Amino acid sequence: MLPVKKTSKSRTRTRRSHHRLRPVNYSLCKQCGTAKLPHAACGQCGYVNEKITLKLAEEAES
Repeated sequence: MLPVKKTSKSRTRTRRSHHRLRPVNYSLCKQCGTAKLPHAACGQCGYVNEKITLKLAEEAES
């Protein structure tokens, strides 16, 4: 079956309004000042938030 009436451009674009691109959110590195992704290590200097600590297993000496 064919549609009875043509769907207007306005109606089509309104329906697709949530398909828009969202801007990438960048933050500045506290150590070197370059742009980086939030919650990630800096690609320039490798700085990670000093409040975050990782518990690593100690190596057994043999």
